[in-house]
Amino acid sequence: MKDVKMQTSRSYREYLIESLKDPERAAGNIEVALELAEKDPQPDVLRLTLKDVIEARVQMNNLSEEARQSYEKLDKILLDTGGAEIYSLVELLDALGFRVAIAPKD
Repeated sequence: MKDVKMQTSRSYREYLIESLKDPERAAGNIEVALELAEKDPQPDVLRLTLKDVIEARVQMNNLSEEARQSYEKLDKILLDTGGAEIYSLVELLDALGFRVAIAPKD
């Protein structure tokens, strides 16, 4: 009998990080994390989403020091305050008939 080698599957995490290298996909994920917050603020969802986007950028060698520092500040805010300011802004915009939209810069 021949030895058959099964192709190993990629983990979901590998797939996710690879897909977040696409700016449109990364923007969509961040936008969804913010939209979820309109109904039930969950700072961990936003934190994890941003962490994944940052990891994708690091793998692409496409993360500036400024972006890294901004991420670290925001991550601390989300940890310390639960993102109350961010979610309050999203809630206010929703009440005014607006929504936050995330799009890659050209």
